[in-house]
Amino acid sequence: MLEKTTRMNYLYDFYQSLLTPKQRSYMSLYYLDDYSLGEIADEYDVSRQAVYDNIKRTEAMLEEYEEKLLLLQKFQERSKLIASMKDLLKDNPELNNVMLSMIAELEKLD
Repeated sequence: MLEKTTRMNYLYDFYQSLLTPKQRSYMSLYYLDDYSLGEIADEYDVSRQAVYDNIKRTEAMLEEYEEKLLLLQKFQERSKLIASMKDLLKDNPELNNVMLSMIAELEKLD
């Protein structure tokens, strides 16, 4: 469950601008603020089932966006590469200054 929550938080971060205000609000309350379905339903004066359906549809949309745009996948690949570069620098101190500045520039892209 924690892995799914983490994934949804990342997808939400990358694609929230593609969602409607209601979708953003439900996802934010559910995943970021840890509200229950019942609490969200009370907040918006709708049924718990309506909140559940909206969240499930939004999750599917976020997965579709990721399938097409791959923003999360590219972010994860960049993060792995940066970590590998940092590890290599520990073994080759003569490259430190140049490589560290290049890594800093790469990290700014995220």
